[in-house]
Amino acid sequence: MVSVFDRFSWLRSVATGLNLRRSLWVAFGGAIALLVVFANAPAHAYDVQISPSNPEQGDTISVVIQAAPGATTPTVTAAGETYPAFAVGNNRYRAFVPTSPITRPGSMTIQVSGDETRNLAVGIRNRNFPTQRITLAPGRAGLQGTDYEFDRMDQLRDLVTPEKFWSGPMRRPSNGAITSIYGIQRYYNGVFAENYYHRGVDYAAPTGSPIFAPAAGRVVLVGRVEDGFTLNGNTVGIDHGQGVSSVFIHLSRFDVQEGDMVQAGQVIGGIGSTGFATGPNVHWGLYVNGVSVDPVPWRFDGFD
Repeated sequence: MVSVFDRFSWLRSVATGLNLRRSLWVAFGGAIALLVVFANAPAHAYDVQISPSNPEQGDTISVVIQAAPGATTPTVTAAGETYPAFAVGNNRYRAFVPTSPITRPGSMTIQVSGDETRNLAVGIRNRNFPTQRITLAPGRAGLQGTDYEFDRMDQLRDLVTPEKFWSGPMRRPSNGAITSIYGIQRYYNGVFAENYYHRGVDYAAPTGSPIFAPAAGRVVLVGRVEDGFTLNGNTVGIDHGQGVSSVFIHLSRFDVQEGDMVQAGQVIGGIGSTGFATGPNVHWGLYVNGVSVDPVPWRFDGFD
C-alpha cells in the first residue's frame, strides 16, 4: 500500500523528471539555435594583423592580410594614400604603410578593402627627435642640387617592382661610427631648416672604407658628381623590391654599376665626402613606398 506521502513523492519525482526533460530540451534546443546562428554568420573575407601594434613616428607598419579562399587581392589605404599589397603565399598578402617625423601622431585608420571593407584604428605615438647644429664652410653653404639629380632620386623613391629581393633583417652598411641618426632636425650655420628631418643614418669612417649592401637587390642608380649629383655627391641606389629601396650618398668610389644584382654584405663603394658633406661618411636612407622611414627597425627586427 502506498502512503499519501509516498504518492506525493512519486508525483514530485514525475514532475521533477518532466521539468528536467523540459530544461534539457530547452538547453539543447538553444544550443542548436546558437550553432545555426554561428553557421549562418558571415566569415571575414580578410583577417588583418598589424605590426608593430603600437608604432611611433618613423616606423614602417606591416599589414598582413589572410584572405578567404577565392577572395580578391585586397587594397590597403591609410591617410589618403593607397599602398600595394603583395602575395606572400597561402592566400596571404602584405602591404607596408610608411610613417615619418611629419606623420601626425594620434589615431590613423588603415582600411583594407576588396570583397569587404575593414577599418582598423592604429595609434601613432609621438617621438622626440633631437636637434643638431651643422656649420658649413663658406663654399658649401649655398650648395644646390640639379634637376637631373632630383629627377633620378624621385625615380628611385617611386620605384615599386613586384619582386622581393631582401630576406630577413638588413645589415649594417658600414663599420664606422654612427654620427647622425634618423629624424633629427638641423640648424645650418645657425639657421633652422624648416620642414626638414634627417632622412637616414650617417656612418663616419676614413675615406675609402667599404660600404656594404644592407640587403639583396638590383642597383638602379649610380649618380656621379660630374653628371650633376652636386648635392648628394656620388650616389648608389638599390631596389630591394616591392616598394623598398636604399640610397647611399657622399661616396668616394663605385664598386657596382647600374643593373648589377647585389647580395647582402657585398661591397658597393667607398666612403667619401662628396656633395653636401662635412667629412667622410656615408648616409644610408631607406625608402618605403616613397617615404623615408627609420632604417633601424629593418636592421634589428626585419620584415618578411
